Amino acid sequence: MELAAKVGDEIVIDGHNVGAPPREGEILEVLGEGETAHFRVLWDDGQECIFFPGSDARIVHFDEH
Repeated sequence: MELAAKVGDEIVIDGHNVGAPPREGEILEVLGEGETAHFRVLWDDGQECIFFPGSDARIVHFDEH
């Protein structure tokens, strides 16, 4: 799965359990390209990490807010 994203976009992971809220974060850096793209993300809980997206991830482009 390829997720076209750029710095400032938001990444959203839908809750895995019924009623669980989605996890949201701001993309601070795009690492790799194409299917190997991964991201440095600042999550809404203040944690920062390198994130390798799975099929449950979606990108919200900052110009779509």
